[in-house]
Amino acid sequence: MYYVIQVAPGTEQKTETLIKERVETELYDRCFHPLRHVRKKFRGEWRDLHEKLMPGYVFITSDTIADLYPELRRVPALTKLLGRSEGEVFIPLAPKEADWLERITEGGTEAEISQVAVAEGDTVTILSGPLMDMEGKIRKIHLHRRIAEVEVDFMNRKTVIHLGIELVGREEE
Repeated sequence: MYYVIQVAPGTEQKTETLIKERVETELYDRCFHPLRHVRKKFRGEWRDLHEKLMPGYVFITSDTIADLYPELRRVPALTKLLGRSEGEVFIPLAPKEADWLERITEGGTEAEISQVAVAEGDTVTILSGPLMDMEGKIRKIHLHRRIAEVEVDFMNRKTVIHLGIELVGREEE
């Protein structure tokens, strides 16, 4: 099950490293902060960048959260484990949210660039990548900036994330 750890923005990598150093690996399966692959233009040249997909959050998978939580409390960069309710019961990500995270990162830690084509009338078609089959959740596509705004459900609220796109050509209708 996926659990969400809230950390200070900018400390995701440090927190992840501290967890891997200080917490027994038998208590969790994966610990990561998801990234997004984007391309940005600097001085007329496109560069590949790997940015944080959800700044301020680290994800950890575990089936033994009751044993894991006391170990996590010893990690200095930890702010809090989200979804904690009364009585020290921890709520994992909803299956739908966990499936979405698995799908856009393809089981890894990074959302790759989606390839898109534009047809006459500025109709955008998703050809490949994490945006496939997400047309209803895409709020806006910025072709010039090569970014898609996607609205997702995360921890019981709507959140907008930005994913990279690559324009691979124009389609004829």
